[in-house]
Amino acid sequence: MKITAIETVPYAIPYSKPLTFASGEVHTAEHVLVRVHTDEGLTGVADAPPRPFTYGETQASVIGVIEKIFAPQMVGANVFARERIRARLHRTVGNPAAKSALDMALWDITGQALDRPVTQLLGGYTDRMRVSHMLGFDAPRRMADEAVRIRDTYGITVFKVKVGRRPARLDLDVCRALRETLGDETELYVDGNRGWTASEAAAALRELDELGMTLAEELCPADDVLGRRWLVGQSRIPFVADESATTPAEVTRSLLDGAATAISIKTARTGFTDSQRVLFQCEGLGAEVVMGNQIDSQLGTVCTVAFGAAHAASSRRAGELSNFLDMSDDLLTEPLVITDGTLVVRDRPGLGVAIDDAKLARYRQDH
Repeated sequence: MKITAIETVPYAIPYSKPLTFASGEVHTAEHVLVRVHTDEGLTGVADAPPRPFTYGETQASVIGVIEKIFAPQMVGANVFARERIRARLHRTVGNPAAKSALDMALWDITGQALDRPVTQLLGGYTDRMRVSHMLGFDAPRRMADEAVRIRDTYGITVFKVKVGRRPARLDLDVCRALRETLGDETELYVDGNRGWTASEAAAALRELDELGMTLAEELCPADDVLGRRWLVGQSRIPFVADESATTPAEVTRSLLDGAATAISIKTARTGFTDSQRVLFQCEGLGAEVVMGNQIDSQLGTVCTVAFGAAHAASSRRAGELSNFLDMSDDLLTEPLVITDGTLVVRDRPGLGVAIDDAKLARYRQDH
């Protein structure tokens, strides 16, 4: 089966409320829908969520690199020659969201061709994952009220709390309010998006440990090599590398250098193919993983849960699978449903999704 064309469609869907964290603020999901077409009539889809404040990609750059560089290298290639295609794409540095969307669209085609869900092709460990919900910056009472609403509506009892503000007391007061409101049966962990220095993070970690936080993610920049190593060495909470470990090589370096003790895997950043490379490295080195969220749409969330549920190690913790709830609309014909704090993988060939053409026409930005 040969690739005949690659289509990129920029679209924008507003968030119901701004998502605010240490590395930026997002008001609108400005993503790129990627479609890979074949000579046998099958089409694979995936979502590319550019994050300029984290990886430097924009809608325009995703479209540009796919149309000008990647598509000429892929059109005419065998859909099943994923490793050959990967080698071609990785001659170009960076562009993780663009590469990942292309990779996942190829897996979608493969699943359709074999009449099997992608999650089974990846490993088929389980058919569902527990859900973790991300809470962006706000006042303590409002964040606690939001967490209660999410818990009572969707049954979610795991929350990722954005921190990294100055003074740190702003975030510590939030974490304390969440613990007092939700009780000990709720799991809480924090993500600093590199917002604090190592010394600020060290002081915060002492209180965060008392509040029973289960993970601490990117509290300070990994580029502060000695400070990060010093911080991770004294942390009693597992320390997660996310945007500082975006490739398999960076993951290995982070773990061996003492810059992290756990890794966030994001299919929007490493697709399915490189996400497996990252996962298997972590298993070999004895590091925990969490399925992260690139502020994903429902299509992106379908990809995350398909990968996470496919493996024992990636399904062990709750995955960050609910941030699409903050979007005012979505493109799928059949919306995702979170029930009792879990999200079930779709038992259909490929990714098992269909795009609502009317909604795509409404939100696309190239017409």
